[in-house]
Amino acid sequence: MSARVNIAATEAAGYKAMMGLEGYLQTISLNPIQKELIKIRASQINGCAFCLDMHTKDAAKYGETPQRIYLLNAWREALELYTEEEQVLLAMTEEITLISQKGLTEETYYKAKQLFDENQIAQIIMAVVTINGWNRIAISTHMPIGK
Repeated sequence: MSARVNIAATEAAGYKAMMGLEGYLQTISLNPIQKELIKIRASQINGCAFCLDMHTKDAAKYGETPQRIYLLNAWREALELYTEEEQVLLAMTEEITLISQKGLTEETYYKAKQLFDENQIAQIIMAVVTINGWNRIAISTHMPIGK
């Protein structure tokens, strides 16, 4: 792929704003594995090689198992591998990432309310929004995967 604009260098203020969201995500109550599951699943949907490479490696560093990473794209067929909370996180991630299809459904939101408080629900939404932003930056600028 051809080299494209480097947003960090060309539009430093915009990139800094995205990094501000990353800084915020470091302070939320979701644990590192939950955050990485969100990042991996959204990146799978969006087809972002850069983010998939980064976040599967990060998940492994946090102790995530290879099996759960490999099967994440088919988590609904492997429910026994994911906690109830993780299943809701993943459903939210899919529905928010694919917002134009049906949005965050009442059914999924209701399940989230049973397991998470309002702050946590807002944090999950912000985590999904942030990785979707990064996916769009990485894909449209052809960010190369790590070696």
